[in-house]
Amino acid sequence: MKIFLTGATGYIGKRLLIQLLTAGHQVICSVRDSKRFDIKPYNTFRNQISIIENDFNDITSLDNIPEDIEIAYYLIHSMSSNADFSRAEKISAHNFADAVGKTNCKQVIYLTGIVNEKELSKHLQSRKDVEEQLKSNHYGLTVLRAGIIIGSGSASFEIIRDLVEKLPFMIAPKWLKTLCQPIAIRNVIEFLTGVIGNQTTYNRHYDIAGPDILSYKQMLLIYAEERGLKRVIVSVPVLSPKLSSYWLYFITSTSYVLAKNLVDSMKIKVVAEKNSLANDLGIKLLSYRESLRLSFDKIEQNDVLSTWYDSFGSYRYKKDVWNFLEVPKMGVFKDRKSRKIKNEKKTLDLIFGIGGKNGWYHANFLWSLRGSIDKLFGGVGLKRGRKNNSSLDPGDSLDFWRVLYASREEKKLLLFAEMKLPGEAWLEFKIVNDLLIQEATFRPLGLWGRLYWYAVLPFHGYIFKGMIKKLADEK
Repeated sequence: MKIFLTGATGYIGKRLLIQLLTAGHQVICSVRDSKRFDIKPYNTFRNQISIIENDFNDITSLDNIPEDIEIAYYLIHSMSSNADFSRAEKISAHNFADAVGKTNCKQVIYLTGIVNEKELSKHLQSRKDVEEQLKSNHYGLTVLRAGIIIGSGSASFEIIRDLVEKLPFMIAPKWLKTLCQPIAIRNVIEFLTGVIGNQTTYNRHYDIAGPDILSYKQMLLIYAEERGLKRVIVSVPVLSPKLSSYWLYFITSTSYVLAKNLVDSMKIKVVAEKNSLANDLGIKLLSYRESLRLSFDKIEQNDVLSTWYDSFGSYRYKKDVWNFLEVPKMGVFKDRKSRKIKNEKKTLDLIFGIGGKNGWYHANFLWSLRGSIDKLFGGVGLKRGRKNNSSLDPGDSLDFWRVLYASREEKKLLLFAEMKLPGEAWLEFKIVNDLLIQEATFRPLGLWGRLYWYAVLPFHGYIFKGMIKKLADEK
């Protein structure tokens, strides 16, 4: 079948794409910027995949959707946006339905949240409104409603992981008593692929969930048991939604905007209405413990396919973001250092293994301090880590950086700063004729930008000198 996949660079989209290609489908991947799409993981399927650029909030960008598509997935959401995400989501869904309705598409598959309560959070209400916008006489709409998704790299799993791994004792908000019904990412993908072309699912919605109904507190404690950790959680009623949002924001790798929307949704019970879809499709639903164990296995094997922060944050995202690939030479401050290297392979391994659990090789306490300061000012902080411990691809998040260019063959890595800054910053590593060149570039914004550069210059001198010595394998 010819399938139109939106959200192809997102957490769900990346995992779904590989399954669709493996099943032999032709897939048109819809992305906002084709330069963000890394084709390397799909080299085996190059003749089955094509990439087009669409922004569903801009109808002028939708004329290139092929008419002969048969199935379309709607995996777009805007919950982490600082803007009015509910309005943006309605416009996006309306434009998608209108554009796809002009093609030969027979079925649209939409993954959303469980919305069975009378009172919904702004996020869940927006998801329900999108469902209404997607309804059309031109195709059958299959809606799959999921609650908490558990899998390596999912927002829910990473937040649970951050809280349990870091806090032996938690004074937690009262919403930790709210009930939910988590589902394994593996089961989600099975549902998404299982309903393809299934006419009995047209114009119907289904709640999809695992077998366990748990409170968020129980989920945290079960995670602790599986990891062999002793944790004490005390729920108190005095933490307001705002304080709860800050609690999540500072402890975990989530942004404040996402934390706020998550807290609003976590106050709502998310329990599935029973249906026979899993049985009809032959899907074995995994328990919460089984989901956790599969996630642990993927992390231990360094085999995390996608993470929830793969997408660009609203703070930096713009359609021409890849114009930052060209590091400016005029009107900038630079810190350039170079060293002769002893072992090219070892140096490349260190360069492409930088950040995350591996650290920054020198003065890690100062990197951590900078991450904490970034969090205080509403930035992403240093907790996002990295998806893979030994490789980097364009578009990957790397602590508070974004990978813009990564090529072992060309011996070059270029990072762009996503931390809060009075300007724009790049960090580049490259090897030329056995010489390692490390260059930090900062383009200041006004007087504050210039003052910032001079304020951090002494720290840069210390940090970058030690870092390049380590990368060049100097003792």
